[in-house]
Order: sequence, then structure tokens, then C-alpha cells
Amino acid sequence: MNDLAPTKKPSGTLNFILDFGPLFLFFIASKFGSSDTHPKQGAIVGTAAFMVAILIAVIVSKFKLGRISPMLKLTAALGIFFGALTIWFQDERFIQIKPTIIYAFFAILLLGGWLRGKAMLKYVLEHAYQGLDEKGWMKLSLSWGLFFLALAGLNEIFRRPEWFSFDTWLSIKVWGVTALTFLFALANIPMLMRHGLKLGDDAELPPKG
Repeated sequence: MNDLAPTKKPSGTLNFILDFGPLFLFFIASKFGSSDTHPKQGAIVGTAAFMVAILIAVIVSKFKLGRISPMLKLTAALGIFFGALTIWFQDERFIQIKPTIIYAFFAILLLGGWLRGKAMLKYVLEHAYQGLDEKGWMKLSLSWGLFFLALAGLNEIFRRPEWFSFDTWLSIKVWGVTALTFLFALANIPMLMRHGLKLGDDAELPPKG
């Protein structure tokens, strides 16, 4: 007799809440926690709210779905690590350069793996992209690697204080990057379907910085 509890099939609604609930709370807490004299304080409050929310998402995923996806684990680990540094330093420059560090890290990881013939995304997204063949994984790793590289460059542009205010940068980071990530993920689907992708309601996006 198998005593292991079966993994529950995730719903699209619950997946959406687990993925973007913490991000939404970050934005709301950032807006309510900021002031004209201390705009960075909002980002610190938002970061603390995100850290709590991502921990709750991990717990909910474990008990409601019976598992914690590799992507959620990675997002939680990065969120808590860099969130703790953000709260510790409380430096506006670190808050704004943090996404560049994260995007560049993933770009190097994915493109470095691609150059060595290894599809690094497969290790964290294999469950979400079922049926995808090895060539598809390689193309997906390359495309996301280049995408993260572009995001790192864009963040360096938008964080320049002589061009954009902190609030403008924060709005672009939360809503602009999220929308761009969705669109990029959708743009990859036709290529992935040509390489065996089986569409389902449990797809996941790469981590958000």
C-alpha cells in the first residue's frame, strides 16, 4: 500500500495567486509605505511584505498542492536573500541595482549553459513544459537568457536618477517588467509547440527579480 499522498493537480487560479500575489502585495505596500520625503521607504516596506507573502505562498503550495515547485523554491530563495539585503542596507542605489544583479545572474547561467550544450531551464521548468524535446529546451534557454540580458540593460537605463524618478522606476519594474515577461512567454509558445510542448494549466514563468 502506498502511503504517499498524491500530488494535487494545480488550478490556474491558485497558481496565479501563488505566483503574482506576493508581487501585488509588494507594489501595494510600496505605495502605501512611501512618502514624498522618503520614497525608498516604500520599497523597503514592500520588500518586507513580499518576503512574508512568498513564505505564505510556499506553505500554501505545500499543503494545498502537495508540492513546492522548483520555480517557487527558487523565487522564494532569491526573494528572501535579496530582500534581507535590501532591508539591511536600506540604500536606494542597492534597491535599484538589485534587479540588474538578478537578471545578469540568470543571463549568465542560461547563456553559459547554452554554450556548454546544457539547457539550464529544464532543471526548474521541466514540470511546467511537459513534452518539450531537448532542442526545444535549448532554444528556450537561449531565448530567456537573451531576455534576461536585455532586462538587465533596461534596468540600468531606467534606474538613472537624471532620467527617471524612483517611483517611475518602481512602477516600470513591477508592472512593465511583469507585462513584458508575460508577452515574451506567450511569444515563445509557437516555437515550443513545434518541439513537443503539451499545453496545460500549470505553466510557470521564470523567476521575477
